Amino acid sequence: MKKEKQAQFGFVNWGGKRRGAGRKPKGERAGVVHAKRPVLCSRFPVHVTLRLRRGLPSLRYDAPHEHVRRALSVGSERFGFRVVHYSVQSNHVHLVAEVDDERALTRGMRGLTVRLARGLNRLWRHTGKVLADRYHARILRTPREVRNALAYVLQNARKHGAWTAQRPDPYSSAPWFDGWKTSVKTAVAAALPRARTWLLEVGWRRHGLLDPGELPGTG
Repeated sequence: MKKEKQAQFGFVNWGGKRRGAGRKPKGERAGVVHAKRPVLCSRFPVHVTLRLRRGLPSLRYDAPHEHVRRALSVGSERFGFRVVHYSVQSNHVHLVAEVDDERALTRGMRGLTVRLARGLNRLWRHTGKVLADRYHARILRTPREVRNALAYVLQNARKHGAWTAQRPDPYSSAPWFDGWKTSVKTAVAAALPRARTWLLEVGWRRHGLLDPGELPGTG
């Protein structure tokens, strides 16, 4: 008798992580990974970026900037979350903040984004979402990283070509920043708390003060 041959079946890998599996990120800029954020230490400042949804007016006008500045002022010194520096661009906001830990960052940013959305919706007579996606946060661990972040945030309008005057960008905390190479005369009072961490107050200065005309990445 002929022996019956057993049918050969190829194995299918049904277990484990599969390419393309899982919930897809949402939003117009779905590039911010929805993963657990890294552990934060209170001695490290954080560079945070928030973006608006498409189709909304520019933030670089007096009225929307005042809403942003007021929200930052009210939202600082809460939950162990302090915004020390910021800049407002047409469709995004950069922050340099100090936080006690990752929970403080989450709680502080949640309150800040709600406050921003409500204020801007009232100003623009708009309903619905204002922010495009989750905020992006980068931990700054060295004096060099902090200096680069300060130059990037305070001089961001120069990077985008939105500000070319030889004085600090008024839509930022640059007018009351005390780390310029040359003296900057301004009547603007500081609206945000001073830095408390060594890196953001002293350490970054080891790599040189900022020049008022410096472009990010050229210092």
